[in-house]
Amino acid sequence: MGVNRNILNLAVPSILANITVPLVGMVDIAVAGHLDASSAASAATLIGGIAIGTMLFDLLYWNFGFLRVGTGGLTAQAFGRGDMRESADIFSRASGIALSCSLLLLAVQWLFLKLAFLVVDCSPEVESLASQYFFIRIWASPATLSLMALKGWFIGMQDSISPMIADLTVNGVNVLASVALAFGFSAGNMSWDGIGFAGIAAGTVIAQYSGLVCALVILAVKYGKQVFGGYHLDDFVAAFKGGQMKRFFSVNTDLFIRSICFICIYIGFTVFSARHGDILLASSTILMKIMMLFSYFTDGFAYAGEALTGRYVGAGDKQMLKRTVKFVFVWSMSIGLAFMILYAFDGLPMLKVMTTDYQVVDMSLKYMPWMVLMPLAGCVAFAWDGIYIGATASRTIRNNMILAAVAFFAVYLAGAGVLKVMHLPGEEASVIAVHVLLAAYLVHLLVRTVYLSARCGRDIMDKPFRAVFQNTH
Repeated sequence: MGVNRNILNLAVPSILANITVPLVGMVDIAVAGHLDASSAASAATLIGGIAIGTMLFDLLYWNFGFLRVGTGGLTAQAFGRGDMRESADIFSRASGIALSCSLLLLAVQWLFLKLAFLVVDCSPEVESLASQYFFIRIWASPATLSLMALKGWFIGMQDSISPMIADLTVNGVNVLASVALAFGFSAGNMSWDGIGFAGIAAGTVIAQYSGLVCALVILAVKYGKQVFGGYHLDDFVAAFKGGQMKRFFSVNTDLFIRSICFICIYIGFTVFSARHGDILLASSTILMKIMMLFSYFTDGFAYAGEALTGRYVGAGDKQMLKRTVKFVFVWSMSIGLAFMILYAFDGLPMLKVMTTDYQVVDMSLKYMPWMVLMPLAGCVAFAWDGIYIGATASRTIRNNMILAAVAFFAVYLAGAGVLKVMHLPGEEASVIAVHVLLAAYLVHLLVRTVYLSARCGRDIMDKPFRAVFQNTH
């Protein structure tokens, strides 16, 4: 019962926090889907603008996923050893790198956008809306990257309550600010018409900084004395020197490559969808958001696995690690089964929440059977991700994602080649091409599941404990 209690104590707040991550994007899409499209652009075009705009940020931010992932695993191992000084040093490294990277993003924003649209194929209307969204939301990058580092550090400290509070703050402010800025408001004799599409991005910027302020207050109140008591500027500078800094970069280089592979798959998914018109782009985008909802639920238990795996590897407790892995999988697969049922029977209501455009809803319904299969393939892969990250088995998860990305593109390009040879009518070929795209995404999940399952004995149950033994003797 102790293992299950530890898992649930970490997973439940993480699930509540994780739900807010896709909801930020879902709220943006839902607001765009309900804007008055009579005078400017169709609902599909507005959703497409959000889709491409958010894709551009995924292209940026997923490069820095190591700020959360690497920070969480390394911090959890330091926590397991009882080394609070190292925990403080890890936070210093992660936060310093986050701020440096955000300044770089602000400096190259114009160049990045111009380069991105050399490879992203979409209609001129969608490109214009996506550019408007990008140039507003990019100013949230210091807050967004800093929150990644903070969330990883909190989870490594076995604390999933603090990131939950920060993410709930982000989500709540995002809903209120985006709706108010996009649609305006009326109160008594006062009324404001809002700023339309631009308000969606502005609301997200406000939300990210609100979440950062919240997280920093929690950090100061909860960990000021326990971890950072007596920690000075000289200690901050020293954290960027020595062997631990080398290990930090070694782990995070592998995780950076892993993030690149994630980006390639996600960007490929969106770019391939955009080739088939605004309706199919909007449908694919909504399906991806619905699918991400499942993954964030499952990731709650992956985060629990990450925190507890790192803790027990750091403490050298193999028996507790084995029990943790067992029960993480029990919970993850239960979540997967629940979402298979949800997608099978409640697909239409979920689509109608996202948009009132009947063409987009009807097209999306054609692909809902794929949504039923995704949790079955994904729950094991997501659980293993957390466990491997906690063990800082970074080389294996890097290689795993390289193979998965190759499989995704190989399946899609092979299917697209067959369709081209068949010479089907344009609309029919486009509809089938999205089926091929979803099949490719399913295959990449299966590759991740098989590869990580095959290597668990060596990379989770053996190698990390040999390293701990060598470090203590």
